[in-house]
Amino acid sequence: MSSSENPTDPIEAFKRALEKGGEAQKDFARQFSAMQADAMQNYLAMLRGLSFYNAMFKTTVQSGGRISIPEAERQALNIDDGDLVQVIVIPIERRRKKSTAE
Repeated sequence: MSSSENPTDPIEAFKRALEKGGEAQKDFARQFSAMQADAMQNYLAMLRGLSFYNAMFKTTVQSGGRISIPEAERQALNIDDGDLVQVIVIPIERRRKKSTAE
């Protein structure tokens, strides 16, 4: 009886365990790659959606806290007077008037 025919042979059991472990690693890598591809597709779809329906521009705060949406962005997004829009404000530069007490 050869060692390959003996199911209790430790060398054969070790070889089988290595083969199963290798197959499990390959399966994991395939599944992980598929998950990464799905996540990347979702991320790219989200970015495409944001770029089609949003605009990013800089504007100056005017008296009374008013800001203006540039005409090109209004036209591109089909924004008319009276439309409700979402605004996210991120200050990028602060221009403060110097006080006279200095």
